[in-house]
Amino acid sequence: MLPVVVLDDARQADPLGEALVKGGLTAAEVTLRTAAGLDAIAALAGRGDLTVGAGTVLTEEQAERAIAAGARFVVTPGFAPKVVRVCQVAGVPVVPGTATATEIQMALDAGLNVVKFFPAQQLGGPAMIKALAAPFREVRFIPTGGITPAVITDYLALPAVLAIGASWMVAPELIAGEQWDEITARTRAAVVAAGGPA
Repeated sequence: MLPVVVLDDARQADPLGEALVKGGLTAAEVTLRTAAGLDAIAALAGRGDLTVGAGTVLTEEQAERAIAAGARFVVTPGFAPKVVRVCQVAGVPVVPGTATATEIQMALDAGLNVVKFFPAQQLGGPAMIKALAAPFREVRFIPTGGITPAVITDYLALPAVLAIGASWMVAPELIAGEQWDEITARTRAAVVAAGGPA
């Protein structure tokens, strides 16, 4: 499970990180959709108990700044060749967004075999990943977008699925209300649903 986090206030990063760790997760993707994204990445990376990545990275500059802030991986919503190159030069794993066979082929051509499948539910969900995985046997997918607890096991039943990106356990309203215990509870439930320890 990879929680996809949107933070409006970087001061909430540390209690959020604590809630995720208590829930059993050791990695998180913090999106750059808000001005607080880079500071939140730096705060979470500084904890030492979470592997923090940057999500919604659209430009070379964003990739460079996210890596400088402590991002250990970078995720893009679509295939962005320039962002991929920046990450590869820096030695930081990059997971490009893909929605089609053409984009998956582009990722392979760039030397990548792990891709984000986005928006997963809207693109056909597990059935679409199963279809794409048939010709692209060496590719591992991280489906993200519209995924709810009800469909976790459908995705994880597919050998091609490496992880699931989702936001329901770190929903913006939970963060805004500083409902850290609820975030921990949802995180723990997601980990259990994904086959992890209770």
